[in-house]
Amino acid sequence: MTVQSPTPFPFPAPPPEQVAFDRSELAQILGLYGRMVAAGEWRDYAMSFLREMAVFSVFRRAAENPLYRIEKHPRLRGRQGMYALIGSDGQVLKRGPDLPAVLRILDRKLIRPIG
Repeated sequence: MTVQSPTPFPFPAPPPEQVAFDRSELAQILGLYGRMVAAGEWRDYAMSFLREMAVFSVFRRAAENPLYRIEKHPRLRGRQGMYALIGSDGQVLKRGPDLPAVLRILDRKLIRPIG
């Protein structure tokens, strides 16, 4: 007599309760954050993990509105791209499926002419 292993549950797994940045995404974001802190541009950050999106907000001072928000929207993966860079006025500065390409705009702000 053979014992059969239980069959897997036929329904898909439920969606996660909250969206979060994974380790490689956080490494890229915090790498940029460290460079901007060293340049004296940024001073503080905050992270929010919500049901439909994850947000990394960057501040010049702790008690003001964020300069930039880096947002991850997994539902937009197939349409506009999962990542978005939002300015302090709420304008979408860059959106795309590749996080390093979205963050490249902020890396350009570190390059300044010497004069």
